[in-house]
Amino acid sequence: MTSVRDYTINAETIRATDARGLGSAAWYKSPVPRAELKALMQRNDERALRDTAILVVCLLASGIAGYFAWGTWWAVPCFALYGLFYGGSTDSRWHEFGHGTAFKTMWMNNLGYDIASFMILREPTLWRWSHTRHHTDTIIVGRDPEIPLARPPDIAGILLNIFALKSTWVALKGVALHARGRITEQEATFIPDGERPKVYREARVWIAIFAAILVVALATRSFLPLMYLGPIPTIIGGWFVILCGLTQHAGMAEDVLDHRLNTRTVYMNPFFRFLYSNMNYHIEHHMFPTVPYYALPKLHAALKADTPPPYPNVLAAYREIIPALIHQTKDPTWHIVRPLPGDAKPFADYEPFANAGSMTGARLQ
Repeated sequence: MTSVRDYTINAETIRATDARGLGSAAWYKSPVPRAELKALMQRNDERALRDTAILVVCLLASGIAGYFAWGTWWAVPCFALYGLFYGGSTDSRWHEFGHGTAFKTMWMNNLGYDIASFMILREPTLWRWSHTRHHTDTIIVGRDPEIPLARPPDIAGILLNIFALKSTWVALKGVALHARGRITEQEATFIPDGERPKVYREARVWIAIFAAILVVALATRSFLPLMYLGPIPTIIGGWFVILCGLTQHAGMAEDVLDHRLNTRTVYMNPFFRFLYSNMNYHIEHHMFPTVPYYALPKLHAALKADTPPPYPNVLAAYREIIPALIHQTKDPTWHIVRPLPGDAKPFADYEPFANAGSMTGARLQ
């Protein structure tokens, strides 16, 4: 019988991870000269404005084309593109604006974050704190609320999320719960008491916006307004979110303090990298999350001698991910182990992990 690991997050699990030396721990970081890292951390309003403007133009162009094509089969490719820009690319925009690294001017990051959060259906305050925990305790079971796949993996859920069906349902249930002034036990572990009224207020505003969109659709007797705002364009673009999202951590090690072992870097074509805001350089991002997305290729070059070889493309990553997930349905303790370059500092020699566990083959002991 396949064992199932408990992914509950509460006060007890947090104490347990702390006792193992895994909670809010010191993580391995590849060596980068201080001056070089400081230069890479510089934010640039012009670059972020340019990329944001290109995305807005793409949204407008595909949306206008969809309006004029409505009622014909030409509307299908138009809204497929619109959904890609609306619900696909805003995954990474939400992420980068949330880190505050895209723009040098912070109000621009905050405005972009609120807009992108609505488009990707991630409540702003809730996910700001959730993602902070994800970076503090990346793939630490009992602490990280953003572990993409429990073990054994939910294959049916993965298939549903090809069009964001499961994630959208979970998101809307969360909005409904928060609008009633409640949060879950897990959310209570990372959302400070003083931030909770903001979570409730944002959920109520979202419900008002959803209601307004529905009223417009009913008043015009047209489904068209629902294609532009709300869950439907998010669902349409969901395939891109899961395509890229699974490359980040799926099948990798849990409960380790080295991003080289629980995270992937995957080379992507320029169009995907634009849509994904260079988040394909994911080891680099997790090691140094204050480096803006447009500097990640340079950071990748600086870390290359100390990190596993990048996957040459998305297909190569999935040639590893799919068999790994199938294997984990039968043996949840199994995970992928990436080779480090010959001159890289071995994971086992990294001091902060000395009392947290050990690696043997591809199993955590």
